[in-house]
Amino acid sequence: MSGSKFKIVAGLGNPGKGYDQTRHNIGFLVVDDIALKSHLSFDKSRFDSEYVKDTIKGQNVFIIKPLTYMNRSGVPIHKFAAYYKVNIQDIIIVHDDMDLAFGKIKIVKGRGHGGHNGVRSILEAFGKKDCIRIRVGVGHPGSGADVTGHVLGRFSPDEITRLDQCIDTASDACLYLLENGVTAAMNVFNTNRC
Repeated sequence: MSGSKFKIVAGLGNPGKGYDQTRHNIGFLVVDDIALKSHLSFDKSRFDSEYVKDTIKGQNVFIIKPLTYMNRSGVPIHKFAAYYKVNIQDIIIVHDDMDLAFGKIKIVKGRGHGGHNGVRSILEAFGKKDCIRIRVGVGHPGSGADVTGHVLGRFSPDEITRLDQCIDTASDACLYLLENGVTAAMNVFNTNRC
């Protein structure tokens, strides 16, 4: 991560109470936890996002939650990045991932969207894929299953018992990444499981 005066940490999700505790909103839950650990609250809005700006782990960071719905997440993140001159390499995206078992965390950089519509929107908005992503596993419903219903569905009772630990690990991964860089964070968290 280099070059920009600011870093952006963006959690992906859908706005509105109806989506609050759904698998697709785990990105929102993780950035809420980052703010909580940093004694911050999302008290500002700009570019169709809720956000907070502060110094975290020695970095000037915007933590943002796009409010445009998942499929259009790239538009507000790109507006933030353009306005504050943040390079895509200095953007961390936190999002749900069906290709990972529930609770598994994987940090990647410069990868394709993997079928995730929120990530697809971001890569299309920037025209490149050099951002860092913290993929938070929400499990897959199985072949032929209702994928949309799965990601927009609420956590199962078993998942709820592990949800706090999962969110805690993912937010720790982001904070560690801000302080120590992406390679070190991958080495620590890509072998971990909540």
